[in-house]
Amino acid sequence: MTRVVSLFLPTWSTDRLRRKLGDAAPPPEVPLVLIGRDARRRVVSAVNGAALGTGLRVGMAATKAQALVSGLVTMDADLKADAEALERLALWAMQRYAPIVAADHPDGIVLDTTGADHLLGGEEAMLSQIVQRFGASGIYACAAIADTWGAAHALARTSAAPISIVPSGSSAAALEQLPITALRLSADTAESLRILGFTTIGQLDMTPRAPLTLRFGPELGRRLDQAYGRIAEPIDPVRTSDLIEVRRAFAEPIGASETIARYIGKLVEQLCALLETKGLGVRRLDLLLHRVDNRIEAVRVGTALAVRDVRRLTRLLCDKIGTIDPGFGIELMTLVATIAEPLGMKQTISSLIEEPEADVSALIDTLTNRVGETRIYRVASVASDVPERSVKRVPALSPDIAETWPFDWPRPTRLLKFPERIETVALLPDHPPASFTWRGIRHRIKRADGPERVFGEWWHRDAEMSAVRDYFIVEDEAGERFWVYRAGDGEDADTGSHHWFMHGLFG
Repeated sequence: MTRVVSLFLPTWSTDRLRRKLGDAAPPPEVPLVLIGRDARRRVVSAVNGAALGTGLRVGMAATKAQALVSGLVTMDADLKADAEALERLALWAMQRYAPIVAADHPDGIVLDTTGADHLLGGEEAMLSQIVQRFGASGIYACAAIADTWGAAHALARTSAAPISIVPSGSSAAALEQLPITALRLSADTAESLRILGFTTIGQLDMTPRAPLTLRFGPELGRRLDQAYGRIAEPIDPVRTSDLIEVRRAFAEPIGASETIARYIGKLVEQLCALLETKGLGVRRLDLLLHRVDNRIEAVRVGTALAVRDVRRLTRLLCDKIGTIDPGFGIELMTLVATIAEPLGMKQTISSLIEEPEADVSALIDTLTNRVGETRIYRVASVASDVPERSVKRVPALSPDIAETWPFDWPRPTRLLKFPERIETVALLPDHPPASFTWRGIRHRIKRADGPERVFGEWWHRDAEMSAVRDYFIVEDEAGERFWVYRAGDGEDADTGSHHWFMHGLFG
């Protein structure tokens, strides 16, 4: 089942302008509007969040907006710059999230994420990551995923939540109560339908089609059918002249897996030849298969390092053939190097001098494309005394980090994701627990070492200004060793709650 993500950027024009101005931009809490022209009238063409809160709306006369809000900041709108920046943003999203992405002018982006969400931890994790990443860049976004572009577009623009997920096969039910203004109709058509008494998409869909078509033309029926998935609505992927791609058209549509695999090999060989002339290697590769029914099947694979190996890339793509639905046949195949990096020459080391290093990049590439890039990683150290902040996940083949963990005190082999509360019997302020109960099991302590005092990091948050933890390594009568700590110094209540927690296990 096709899955489509619609990103709605309600304040795109003002967000783009603020990013462009940088430090010279007005503060976010100051109402800001962009002024454009409607024939001879000067009208509000875009507003930021603060301006929306004051009641200003797009289409309002500029003089009226200035009269209503004192201290209103006005700037000239630049629709061309908005459109060009949206295309660049769509290209950025294509390189990171899905092989089929396009700008949904004037204030959105659409992504076909079929089969790509598992690489980012699932649909919810993917949407959360997109919204958070846009927000960190100063762009407010709402995201919705559904079976069709029309359904996702409508939900993203009407839902109060920043993230909306419609389960597969439930798009029709989700559309029933949405307003007709979410159906991508012209403003005149939507207003005429409202006058006739239509308020929801479900009401329109239950109305006989012939009278509606006679009065409003075929556009209304086409939008309804696209939203409900009755007719295809292909997404034309964003492209730039910088992208390296090769394609193969077929006089007769193909559909057999063996045939698809054979032409994948030929396309990879052509693409690698182009990459070699430019001194590049590929990091992300997209295969687009255009079906005769106007749908596009997409396959995305990635590599941990830049490569130009025909056999490896062919194998990675052919492993995904089982996910391709050729339908009634494929008439065009396009292979795109979505992300390419410089690839220098590598000297082959003679085995007579020294043993070559084992190359596990091919194995990592295979596993990553099967289970997702978030599940194949290494653990690296971070310069922090707080244990849960002293580690981070890094890509499997990322360069080594100079930071190392302190060796003054041993660290557990397993650190719990979150410290767990334990009940203890201990003598304050400096003694380890004599016994503790964790997950319903009581442990009597035979040996203990500590305390190791860890101070809070006040630069992260004010609450850690005086916070401390006293860590102990304890061993029970069964020989099991644990890493426990007391929140606080055992005397001053401002340093912590003085509760005990389990944080790690040895061995």
